[in-house]
Amino acid sequence: MAPQPDTTVGGLGEFGLIRQITGRFAAGPGVLVGPGDDCAVVAAPDGRVAVTTDVLVEGVHFRLDWSSAVEVGRKAAAQSLADVAAMGARPTAIVVGLAAPATLPADWALGLSDGLAAECAVAGAYVVGGDVVRSDRVVVSVTALGDLAGRRPVLRSGAVPGDSVVVNGPLGRSAAGLALHLAGDAALLERFAPLAAAHRVPAPPYAAGPALADAGGTSLVDVSDGLLQDLGHVAEASGAVLEVDAGALEAYVTELAGCADALGADPWEWVLGGGEEHSLAGTAPAGAGLPPGTRVVGRVVAADGRAPGVVLRGRALPARLGWDHYAG
Repeated sequence: MAPQPDTTVGGLGEFGLIRQITGRFAAGPGVLVGPGDDCAVVAAPDGRVAVTTDVLVEGVHFRLDWSSAVEVGRKAAAQSLADVAAMGARPTAIVVGLAAPATLPADWALGLSDGLAAECAVAGAYVVGGDVVRSDRVVVSVTALGDLAGRRPVLRSGAVPGDSVVVNGPLGRSAAGLALHLAGDAALLERFAPLAAAHRVPAPPYAAGPALADAGGTSLVDVSDGLLQDLGHVAEASGAVLEVDAGALEAYVTELAGCADALGADPWEWVLGGGEEHSLAGTAPAGAGLPPGTRVVGRVVAADGRAPGVVLRGRALPARLGWDHYAG
């Protein structure tokens, strides 16, 4: 009997794996040199490039028994592409680092590649290169590039008193999905399948970043670690107090109420402190013409001797405002 081919990444070898992966990526109009050389070359018509990096680690950001390879790829790309949008830029390209055990099935690595390409297609970007190395677990690092197209970058430090606090995208859905997966109840996972999926594959509002910048947005942040914690970064950088109205968040809470009841959880904790949502939050001048899907949830006031931060009106602040990798 003929020996069966080794279908692991170790069996393919580093360069065989790279050839199979890069063959799955299409070239985009702004990609001058794609995968295959020491560097990719991407057009930067604005003369500036927005750049960001995120790292996903197996057992911390994803679990192989929860997520398919395609889902991990989409999540990995979304994390970085959302940061580009939060600067008011249009995502253009990503490069990817993959660390994996030699025993990882090659089909999993190829599925990851398909997921990366699929999420890039949603954002209007392309995979242009990367690297693979051996590791004792799967680690995916994504560096994303973006084009400001003549816009000023929308920083965390731009909020001024009188601005509205705004959100574009869902809140609490990813945290609810995480709670469902941790509970491990198959019936609940099926009943609330869209929430479970929201944790495995976020849906950042990529177009809203440039649209908010065009609308005069004064600050933006990707909601990756929880709404209040990430708005707290804006408040600190801007030297201001952001007053968030709990009543303006009721719609998000109502959407999650059924799942929370089933799990015996508080949906407010998901909405206020749930991470990995990758929606956009920030500030814009009061009365500005905001893009569709943008909700006004509060206002910016002067610190007036107080420490910059977030004040929640109509509800007590939760004990934990969001995620911190080193918070025990």
